[in-house]
Amino acid sequence: MAKEVFMPKLSSTMEVGTLLQWFKEEGDPVEVGEPIFEIMTDKINIEVEAYEEGVLLKKYFEEDDEVPVNTVIAYIGEEGEVVPAESPGISGEDSDPAAETDSAIGNSTVKVAGETEEAKSEAVLENGKVRATPAARRVARENDIALNPVAGSGPKGRIHEQDVIQAISDNAVLVTPLAEKIAKENDVDLGHVIGTGARGKIEKADVLAFIEAQKAPSSKPATGERVKLKGLRKAIADKMLESVRSIPHVTLTSDVDMTKAIELRKALLPIVESQTGYRLSYTEIIIKTVAHVLGNHPKVNAALIGNEIVYNNDVNIGLAVAVDNGLIVPSVKKANKKGLAELTEASKTLGRKARDNKLTPDEMQGSTFTISNLGMYAIDGFTPIINPPETAILGVGRIAEKPVVVNGQIEVRPMMVLSLSFDHRVIDGAPAAEFLTELKESLEDPYSLLV
Repeated sequence: MAKEVFMPKLSSTMEVGTLLQWFKEEGDPVEVGEPIFEIMTDKINIEVEAYEEGVLLKKYFEEDDEVPVNTVIAYIGEEGEVVPAESPGISGEDSDPAAETDSAIGNSTVKVAGETEEAKSEAVLENGKVRATPAARRVARENDIALNPVAGSGPKGRIHEQDVIQAISDNAVLVTPLAEKIAKENDVDLGHVIGTGARGKIEKADVLAFIEAQKAPSSKPATGERVKLKGLRKAIADKMLESVRSIPHVTLTSDVDMTKAIELRKALLPIVESQTGYRLSYTEIIIKTVAHVLGNHPKVNAALIGNEIVYNNDVNIGLAVAVDNGLIVPSVKKANKKGLAELTEASKTLGRKARDNKLTPDEMQGSTFTISNLGMYAIDGFTPIINPPETAILGVGRIAEKPVVVNGQIEVRPMMVLSLSFDHRVIDGAPAAEFLTELKESLEDPYSLLV
């Protein structure tokens, strides 16, 4: 009996997923554990594996389609089975086993040099499957390595664990299975293709663009580069547009004297570094202070979901991290219960994983308030856009010496601008101002947090 394949629901707030690409075409054989399609959700790419063996009988959606969660997007079954001509829509089941968070996340890798073509051809059976030991499949799955390009050293090209390990250590390029297939069909050397995906991953569009460029006459006049809005960039664009269109933003700003915060950092810097191996930054001091003050202002730590205001019990700080071609927001869970050493280790670890595209779905969701820190640039203040369904976001500018009046005298102090954008449907001006005022006072006297 044909089995339904669903668009997975990977978080409580996820409503739709963007179908980035299919790894299988209709009629292709499918093995349990093989990735069959890739989606974009919560600003990360997720490859969804098959939990059934058979043939991909029907695909109902194309690349770049936005599909509601739990919608039937395909069928897997025995060749010749009859399935509906159109998608049955959203299933009555809560979820699809193929859509659980066991789905493989990451990028596929192919070896581009030094392969034995004879061994590879013998390793592929008539049904399209690859001869490989269970250990080789496990290592390939853990490291997101496509088995087809790997040269097997066993009988009839059978791939062993060491073959996969060797492929990992060799010069390799990141490529999706579909892009690899198109490249092979068109005799394209992937070593010459520039990938536009995460970490330079070569996608279908990159191979097609390369093929088209090879066909174009050299005398063709040069034109401006055109890049399709897709993947992470499209997910950010859609979410920001939704935020600006649906949320009435109001932004309050305040100058903060960071003199004592600088003293605190200097005093704790060697202690935190000896405990964690990481250097304490102003980001962690701001996270600690924000998490503390949010406990006194539940409206600012709330979410607006539908027609309900949800006052969150936990204080989970979303930390905006700049990555190639975008911005993602991992979540520092229960930040109000962590000390500066824990916050330093957590924020540094999440930042590194974000830049390496290794964040898990759990690390990407659950934030109740977001901080966007541009203090490393020559930026004093800006208007941050709220990360829905949160009700507020804090923008942090640089620390710069400025003349200020202190006790009637003009002094030069290290000043920092805070910009609080809030959802006026949930928060009025006075409560927002109270939060920002307390935050300013706490940063100007951070030792009060110890009381």
